[in-house]
Amino acid sequence: MRAYRVEAIRRMEERTIAVEGVDALMQRAAAAVAASASDLLVSASGGRYGRHVMIMIGAGNNGGDALFAGARLARHGVRVTAVRCLGAPHPAGLAALLDSGGRVIDLDDRAVTGAMAYDLVIDGILGIGGRPGLPDRVARLVQSVEAQGIPTIAVDLPSGVAADTGAVPGAAVRATRTVTFGEAKPCHLLQPALSRCGAITVVDIGLGADHDETVDLVGLDEDGLAKAWPYPTERSDKYARGVVGVDTGSDQYPGAAVMSVYGAVYGGAGYVRYLGAERPAATISAQLPNVVFSPGRVQARLFGSGWGDRPDGAQVLARAADEGVPAVVDADGLGYLPKPAPASWLLTPHSGELARLLDQERSWVEEDPLRAVTAGAEQTGATVLLKGASQLVAAPNGGPVLVALPGPAWTAQAGSGDVLGGVCAALLAAGVDAQHAGQLGASVQAVAAAEHPGVLAPQELARAIGQTLGRLEQRSRTR
Repeated sequence: MRAYRVEAIRRMEERTIAVEGVDALMQRAAAAVAASASDLLVSASGGRYGRHVMIMIGAGNNGGDALFAGARLARHGVRVTAVRCLGAPHPAGLAALLDSGGRVIDLDDRAVTGAMAYDLVIDGILGIGGRPGLPDRVARLVQSVEAQGIPTIAVDLPSGVAADTGAVPGAAVRATRTVTFGEAKPCHLLQPALSRCGAITVVDIGLGADHDETVDLVGLDEDGLAKAWPYPTERSDKYARGVVGVDTGSDQYPGAAVMSVYGAVYGGAGYVRYLGAERPAATISAQLPNVVFSPGRVQARLFGSGWGDRPDGAQVLARAADEGVPAVVDADGLGYLPKPAPASWLLTPHSGELARLLDQERSWVEEDPLRAVTAGAEQTGATVLLKGASQLVAAPNGGPVLVALPGPAWTAQAGSGDVLGGVCAALLAAGVDAQHAGQLGASVQAVAAAEHPGVLAPQELARAIGQTLGRLEQRSRTR
């Protein structure tokens, strides 16, 4: 899935409206919402005739889309009640609903949350131009709908979320489905808004596939992950699969070394050389006897996690930059980066680490992660994977930011980032470019975690990644 910021979406809409008029786009959007509502009514309650649908409406075209959708439903025997939540309803949409037998009530009407039961709710309160968050009175209605478990369809995006950043600073609709128009927006790919969207459908309403707008985000689904992974072939030897040189951990933090080596091994590297501190080596040798401990040929390197205060850190990374081999730099290693760092390097900070790199507050990163990861790549010269609930990868030469598949929150634990660094290094060693290595590595970790619900120690998650890769390889051969 690709996504565009609101500014680009508005330009697409304006060009199409200039040719076809706004009514044509609105009717296409309404038809898509009505079709999705009909489908959800059938699947959730066995039919649509006589079912009761609430439409939560605000002002503007988004509310108009919802009202016209309600009119279509009403003409097919659905009881439709529109609730005025914000501002004056779209005049033509309101007239169409009333002419079709629907009715309109105010937010404080007792019928809104009284004895009348609703089979479905359509959210048309706010569109892409709305400010995130909801007024208290509207929030109470939205929370009541969620508490009752009523299936909900969001028109374009769940009201209350930030379209461009995915932020959810206050109350917001939690949709069962989101029907969005023309192109996806960042909120359809970024957490926490993504978790509010439910199943997402992008509907062609005639904005044109030949527009010249620059894509802001590119997501990935499991089929794409399965097809893109660099599986070994019958001709592959250990060097063709890739040799990873790992310099992580320290005598003070040995666990980081162990976890990162696990990630490289189970991420598919053909050969792993551990070249770090002495204390972790014994544990690595006991748990992973396939790892070697002597220098030699490598096709990618992994630095930084668990280094702590390392006096020679800057010299180590400077030599690696001169060597010209792709590398992953994580955690403590981020404090020793050469300026600029090579574009073939993948930096893997979390929000706090990226904030330090950019000399910003952590809140600056978290309020707009798309802006922050792009700035990180521009300022460091390297490719940046911003870890978190949404994992974004930006390249220094511009272009779309890549978004990894989302995973369960259980993955957020000490050691998971070390494993991820090893997986990404294995991908670099196999010849994958830094930006796609970040997206694929973060995605396979998320998929593996989702396949093993609950708490899974990072080393167990690494083993699960190996199993997931086997399943994905089989999937890639059957599709």
